Amino acid sequence: MRPSRYTSEPSFRCLEDLRETSSEVSLIHFGWENCKPYHVFAGEREEYILHIILSGRGFYTADDNTRNLTAGQMFLIRPGQPVVYCSDRHDPWRYLWFGFRGERVKSILNHCGFTKNRLVLPAPDPESVISIQNEMFEHITLDYADVLFREASLFKFLSLLCEHASHLPALTDTEGGEDTVNPYVVQAIDYINSNYMHSISVSDIAERIGISRTYLNRLFKLEYNMPAQEFLMDFRMRKAEFFLLNTSRPVKEIARDTGYQDQLVFSKAFKKRFDLSPKQYRLTRQELEFHNERPDNS
Repeated sequence: MRPSRYTSEPSFRCLEDLRETSSEVSLIHFGWENCKPYHVFAGEREEYILHIILSGRGFYTADDNTRNLTAGQMFLIRPGQPVVYCSDRHDPWRYLWFGFRGERVKSILNHCGFTKNRLVLPAPDPESVISIQNEMFEHITLDYADVLFREASLFKFLSLLCEHASHLPALTDTEGGEDTVNPYVVQAIDYINSNYMHSISVSDIAERIGISRTYLNRLFKLEYNMPAQEFLMDFRMRKAEFFLLNTSRPVKEIARDTGYQDQLVFSKAFKKRFDLSPKQYRLTRQELEFHNERPDNS
């Protein structure tokens, strides 16, 4: 088992890989994140994870059912369930989450309003949930007292959900809704997320998911008001921006790891997107952060 890890950054805070303390209900991780555009996860998890969207928007797909979600909603991931969720390009979401597992979890979540086919619900008052999580972040050590406090806070959160569910209108046992994302677009974004570092093209994506390039572009224009090629390039540029600001890797390496074999082509594309070359962008942002972090001696 991996040792517990605490991360605190301006846009991300998390305590994860916690040791299971009970076979009934155990907290595994919790945190919050201000997501970048196109921040995407595709795959399966070993525990239940409940996300509460605080602001922004994105989409979530599970069991071939995809929905656009926004602030004021929450969505559940079940263990072993293939899912894809992705933040919006223009208004990426900020969410917090709790990950947990145990023999009682399924029953508790049923009382909170979740079922096998109902994985999206209106969220409770965000301030109450934020308050619970902030208290948990004040008790992040592995001391037994802090472990007990976090467990108590998890049950406090689940109790809040149960109370909230009792006030919801009658719910059908379906996800439903007209505000859905085309499943081909979901598959395409999943493929892009897994392969953007390779020299893939829109034709490769279309062939992979079994539709024509023309139809794929039409779907992306309907969903994101841009062709698939522009989406792919913007996705790569966002990844490159992250690598530039959060690593010391050279530009040539970042170019290669975002699907560009030619550094010059990458630099031209980056400058077109951000109005600065990759090196200039990294230097400018570093200088800005240094200036903001300097104490005011005036």
